[in-house]
This record gives sequence, C-alpha cells and structure tokens, in this order.
Amino acid sequence: MVRSEDVSVAVAQFAPGPDSTANLGLVEAHARWARELGADVVVVPEYASYFTRDLGPDWLENAQPLDGPFVTGLRGLADELGIYLVAGVVETGDDERVRNTTVAIAPGRGIVARYRKLHLYDAFGSTESRWVHPGAIEEPELFEVAGLRFGIQACYDLRFPETTRRLAVAGVDVVCLPAEWVRGPLKEFHWRTLVTARAIENTVYVAAAGHTPSIGVGNSMLVDPTGICLAGLAEEPDVAVARFSAERIRTVRKTNPSLELRRFDVHPRA
Repeated sequence: MVRSEDVSVAVAQFAPGPDSTANLGLVEAHARWARELGADVVVVPEYASYFTRDLGPDWLENAQPLDGPFVTGLRGLADELGIYLVAGVVETGDDERVRNTTVAIAPGRGIVARYRKLHLYDAFGSTESRWVHPGAIEEPELFEVAGLRFGIQACYDLRFPETTRRLAVAGVDVVCLPAEWVRGPLKEFHWRTLVTARAIENTVYVAAAGHTPSIGVGNSMLVDPTGICLAGLAEEPDVAVARFSAERIRTVRKTNPSLELRRFDVHPRA
C-alpha cells in the first residue's frame, strides 16, 4: 500500500569523466529515467561534475562555484522534473585545493542543503587531502520531503560511524550517500557491510549511489532501517527506486529504540 507520507527515492550509478557537460548529460539521463519510475528524490554519485582516476592540477582547473554551469544545470533539471536532486560536485576552493561538495536541490527552491566531505580518502594508497579541502565541522544541513528528513554524507565518511550517528542525532530519517568507492580486494564487501551497518545502528534509511567500474564498485543500494536492501544495482550504469516510509521508521524505532537507549554522545576531536 502506498501512503501519502511515502517518498520514492532513487539511486543512480554511472561513471563521470573529465567532461562536465557530458557528466551533466549523464545526470539528466539517469534523473529522467528515475522520474519515469516514480522517484521523488534522486541521489547520484560523488564527483558527478568532474572525475579522473588521479587527482591533480586539472581538478583545480575544472572546479566550479555552486552558482556555476553544472549546479545551474542541476537546478534546471530539478525544476523541470519536479524532483529533489542530490549530487556530488567538485567545488572551487582556492589556488591549491578544491572542495568535495554535495548539494541537495529542491524543485523551485535551488540548493536547500550542502555538505562538504569531512573525512578525506587518505587510505588504500590515495591522498585525497593533497587536492581537496576537508569540510568544516558544522551543524548538519537537513532537508525535508513529505515529512521525511534527509541528511548527507559522502563516500569515505562511511568508515566513520560517528558521521552517520551525528546525522541520526540531528533527526534524520534518510542518509544520502554519494560515493566513488574505489575497487580493490574486499572493497565491495566493505561497501555493502558498512552501508547496511549504518542503517541498522541508526535505524535510518540509506540511499547509497556510487561510480560504476572500472574505477568504482557500482553496487548502489537503498537500505531500510533494519538493514534490508530494498533495491540494489550490480556494476552497470542503472537506476534503482524504492519507497521510504515514515511509518516504517516509527515501527522499527518502537521495536528497537537504540537511539534512545544509547549512553554515549558524539563530539568532534580537537
């Protein structure tokens, strides 16, 4: 049964490249596809505006401000389709580093929430912080769709449970997770396990959208507050849609009131 408070959420996965105009076309094609399937909210990957295998000076040259052509194109798409659109972009920083930013865009209202990635991928042989500013620790920016509250984190943040817990404490029902989860030994297993764990331990929905191979793992998924994968993808460019329900959140949290029973808070490190 579809309730008036249900929200249809989609994850779209594809492989952005070094052409921002072509990348906007990929977002548009997948968003239109998701809308045809009934999506109200569409989450697309991290670094959707620009991506190459190795971060370098070209990233500085291709970064854009949030009022630049890529985000302006996202705004027009959200307005036209009547959807909320969540996308990772390479935002202009300074002469030395860019910002890894995710924007949430509402139809007719533009950017309603933004998030700059807190935990940079200085692991598994990569050094994201060489070219990307870490985000400042600020109060989470949330947005609401039909009574469900949405929050944002990105990719490597997934390995830090405090990031998601902080969103849960702020009152989110849904975590949007744009990612570029790099392929490697056990990496698909880590991805699936951590996405599921963040949903279970915080009794929230998670909408996780990643890059497809050859660099990313694909495996985008929509997970409910008990860890059930409602819809998921393999390795090809694709779209998955599932209904998220406020009633489901209430039922799960009544049965498992883990957020109320916790005895620890989350505080930033100095």
